[in-house]
Amino acid sequence: MQRRGGKRIRMDDPPPPEYESPMTPMTPMDGSGSEVQEPYNTPYTPYSNQPATPLHSGQFQNTQFEQSQQQQHLYEQQQFDIQQQQSVSGFDQAVQYEQPATPANLRTRVTRSRARGAAAAAAAANASTTSASSPVAQTTQQRPQRVMTIEEPKKRRPGRKPLSELVAEDESCLYFIIRQGKASLQTVVDDWIESYKVNRDAALLSLMQFFINASGCKGKITPTMQASMEHAAIIRKMTEEFDEESGEYPLIMTGQTWKKFRNNFCEFVQILVKQCQYSIIYDQYLMDNVISLLTGLSDSQVPMKLMTALVDVALTVSINLDNTQRQYEAERQKARDKRASDRLEALMTKRQELEENMDEIKNMLTYMFKSVFVHRYRDTLPEIRAICMAEIGVWMKKFHQNFLDDSYLKYIGWTLHDKVGEVRLKCLQALQPLYASEELKGKLELFTSKFKDRIVAMTLDKEYDVAVQAVRLVISILKHHREILTDKDCEHVYELVYSSHRAVAQAAGEFLNERLFVPDEEAAGVKTKRGKKRLPNTPLIRDLVQFFIESELHEHGAYLVDSLIESNEMMKDWECMTDLLLEEPGPNEEALDDRQETSLIEIMVCCIRQAATGEPPVGRGPTRKILSAKELKQVQDDKTRLTEHFIQTLPQLLDKYRADPEKLANLLAIPQYFELDVYTTARQEMFLDSLLKKIKTIVEKHHDQDVLETCTKTLEVLCTEGNAIFTRCDVARSTLIDMIVNKYKEAMDDWRTLIEGEETPDEDETFNVVYSLKKVSIFYNCHNLGPWSIWDSIFKDIVEAKEGSKSLPEEAIKYCIAACFFSIMWDLRHLEELQEGGGGGAEEAANLRNKLHQFMDTMKDMLLNGPCQLYKEEAYITVCDLLVVFCDQLASNPVLGNLVYEPDRALQLMLIDFIETFVFVMEEDDEQDEHSKIEELHKRRNFLASFCKLVVYNVIPTKAAADVFKHYVKYYNDYGDIIKATLGKAREINKTNCARTMALSLTMLFKELPRDGIRINRQSEDFVSLKELAKRFALSFGLDAVKNREAITALHREGILFSVDPLENVEDPTGPPPNLPFLEILAEFTNKLLKQDKRVVLNFLDRRIATGMPSSRGEDWQPLLMYRNSLVHGETDQPLVTSKRAYGRKKKENAGAEEEEGVEEADEVNSDQEFPLGY
Repeated sequence: MQRRGGKRIRMDDPPPPEYESPMTPMTPMDGSGSEVQEPYNTPYTPYSNQPATPLHSGQFQNTQFEQSQQQQHLYEQQQFDIQQQQSVSGFDQAVQYEQPATPANLRTRVTRSRARGAAAAAAAANASTTSASSPVAQTTQQRPQRVMTIEEPKKRRPGRKPLSELVAEDESCLYFIIRQGKASLQTVVDDWIESYKVNRDAALLSLMQFFINASGCKGKITPTMQASMEHAAIIRKMTEEFDEESGEYPLIMTGQTWKKFRNNFCEFVQILVKQCQYSIIYDQYLMDNVISLLTGLSDSQVPMKLMTALVDVALTVSINLDNTQRQYEAERQKARDKRASDRLEALMTKRQELEENMDEIKNMLTYMFKSVFVHRYRDTLPEIRAICMAEIGVWMKKFHQNFLDDSYLKYIGWTLHDKVGEVRLKCLQALQPLYASEELKGKLELFTSKFKDRIVAMTLDKEYDVAVQAVRLVISILKHHREILTDKDCEHVYELVYSSHRAVAQAAGEFLNERLFVPDEEAAGVKTKRGKKRLPNTPLIRDLVQFFIESELHEHGAYLVDSLIESNEMMKDWECMTDLLLEEPGPNEEALDDRQETSLIEIMVCCIRQAATGEPPVGRGPTRKILSAKELKQVQDDKTRLTEHFIQTLPQLLDKYRADPEKLANLLAIPQYFELDVYTTARQEMFLDSLLKKIKTIVEKHHDQDVLETCTKTLEVLCTEGNAIFTRCDVARSTLIDMIVNKYKEAMDDWRTLIEGEETPDEDETFNVVYSLKKVSIFYNCHNLGPWSIWDSIFKDIVEAKEGSKSLPEEAIKYCIAACFFSIMWDLRHLEELQEGGGGGAEEAANLRNKLHQFMDTMKDMLLNGPCQLYKEEAYITVCDLLVVFCDQLASNPVLGNLVYEPDRALQLMLIDFIETFVFVMEEDDEQDEHSKIEELHKRRNFLASFCKLVVYNVIPTKAAADVFKHYVKYYNDYGDIIKATLGKAREINKTNCARTMALSLTMLFKELPRDGIRINRQSEDFVSLKELAKRFALSFGLDAVKNREAITALHREGILFSVDPLENVEDPTGPPPNLPFLEILAEFTNKLLKQDKRVVLNFLDRRIATGMPSSRGEDWQPLLMYRNSLVHGETDQPLVTSKRAYGRKKKENAGAEEEEGVEEADEVNSDQEFPLGY
């Protein structure tokens, strides 16, 4: 890469070819520019008085442009050739610094550089014959954070004095004053300007010293250096005093002090330029030197901030120029006798002066843009790239006349593809105010057409902040360039309302509001059949329902509602929704069909739930959101408002849809979100009575699971103790349960009569028994049916089903088991309430214990010998749940302690056998539809989760989980998340036991491997799968080897003992132990051992199998060699010990078997001592 006093840094990837005709800052507006994209390595050239921007007020000469392009191309070819030569010759050669082409020494006007003396100028000129580039500071990837990163300092010879003096902590210097922040920046700037007017060389020196110190360099610039040296040479001298070991880089250091310094630093530069904007910045001295120095230090954000300050000045000059031009034209158009010639001449002079100032500033901006921005917008540091994008956005917004052009916009467009999310975010944030301006939208048409697809694609960005900003930018494009977005583009954003990330979904909801939910004024006069005027949101809600149906995600209505509820008031327009459902359509309306009504009811109930709770749906947002006082008040107001409305309309809705289970299941949930006190405060008891009657009628006539469960839950909420309506609702509940229990008893009497008479019940009798038991079990879940004394009857049916005599239908037995489970739970709750109230409860505890043990014994028998799968499944779930409830947590209470039920080994084996039979099975039925497969998988996952809960809550030992862990890889897609969570919780309980359980699961699978005679094929698929499982286990230990030290050593110990047991190979006395290949599996865990523990494990291994070490490295012994080598990796003092005989154990046995047995016993006794950690 061409060196120009500093190294430009490229990103790895080239800019995307988004533009067919690349736009460059020098491309003329008429499109006659070159078709060749402006190369990245634009040479570092100074600005001059000649116009250099495409939007310069003077006429742009195409001929000059083409010539400059040709020269530019020739120059770049030369630089490329030089670069290639350098790359061939290597980078170890010393790089000679060249005199920079700075604004100071390339101006035609007399500047400080011209006044330095002919000798210095001539010497500098001779030193810069090969390049006209700037001293851009070298940025290396080894130290990307340095603000002023310059080439490595040369080592000074002993005794050699530094050419610059180290700066002391001078309290009067700018760096100290601004870092301390004790003085007002405005005062600091004013003082500096006063000193500049007195002695501009000394003032400039203090400013340069400030920039050098701010970069982290402690060197001091002397007046002699300032007068006799170019900026590149000064920077080179400062490099020699750079203390790289100190690590002090003020502009990137963390901490409150340095953060304040950074802010003060940038503000100081901007205030300085603002205060100097009327005279000093045009003196051809200050800005020439500052720009030249900062260009050399261009790795920081300072040049960007300087450009921003200059943009502010340019904007002010532009405004003054426009005002002066208007005043001049107004004066010139006056009649000759009324025209003031002196005023006209003064205005003309002022206009010329402002035009010159504008040209001067534009040249400064163009120079800095080409010298700094063009190189830094693709810097290796993402922070610098982000600063570039943020600042160019500011320039475009403030001084759009100059910067809001495709030649500048292209840099943002290219950087939209940046690999770092923060940089992409800055690009979008820079574009946002541009699209939001009605005035500027015309200048963005070409850019939008070129980069619209990329912006739309960024709505799916993996960084959620970027995705949110992209959606908002698409909304701005929709507002001002509606015709550019296609339907496909809009559909990309539509789908995001179902995103799991709330901010993205809500942004997509705002897009929906702008694109679809636009109020229709023509529909305002529509009336219902009975003449009621439709509310304004009616067409919007119709559109919402249609959108929900077309999205085909009917289980995620809550997600759609959450996306819109905070941005669209129609989501809480309860009257509009209920009118659409209850009012018959007018002559000019189309009635809602059944699917639309179902969707509207689902959306309405989701809106009610979120409005009344203020909580987002599960999976979106924090698990426990703490509402602010304002949010709580809003929730309370919404809850009261919806209660007042639905108290009156809900009975009508229930009456209209009483025959539709799907609609009823949603509608019946509405009272769960009521403010129940409104029934009494608003004197609406008659509507409460009507609601209770409707619920009773629905329970009596319906048998749908969802409808019944919603009814019982709603009734539970209405019967909350402490409410004014409790008594009224409790009476209604008792009446309803009487009806359910009586129907159950009647159905059972009829059934038993038929069975005793040896008659076969028909479908009606069977139906009555099954669904009466179904209602009993569902209501037993939320309401205590203990006072109705139905335990004996239900438990008797379960015992008969277990024995196979006089059995009820399978589904009825399922409900019987559930009812008995809930009965035990209600008894436990009653006992806990007695304990809380200070009562005895000993007799109740004894009765509950007998009931629990009877029920558990029956469930165990059914789990072991159940006549059908349904019985086993229900018994398994019941046993697991009861074990969790009646575990050691009750032991702390003296009365409840007797209720603890501990699972014995036989019960554990039953549960393990169940999951092996019904959970870890491969799907073979390809004829099942997709929905049925999902239901089956969900059921199996529930079975596995029930077992894993026993491990997690320490009900059964961790060792029992080995039968689950061994399936981690094979069934990863179905149960990986459950097994992984269980593994993590088991590790929290006891790391060592968890590691031993892992080893046990691996040995269990190893024993199941197929063998070719006595050998195991280590290339087989099963063996490779076993290694993969070991690798997953090893990864689960994380990176903290010290924390897992005991666990890892325990795992190795278990693995080694398994590998050498039995030590004898019966089939081949000279062969290795049969389980020796397990060491290859164990080697996956070696990298988790600490270095000192590897020696311990190695000694333990050698004690176990040292006599059997082979002298030849046969294939059968490779696992041992592999494992041993992994333990001695990096340990030069641990040579591989081999015996002289291929296998000498038989001889030793014959010589002294008794002695060897004694050694083996000693090994067993001392094995714990070999692993001192945790044993």
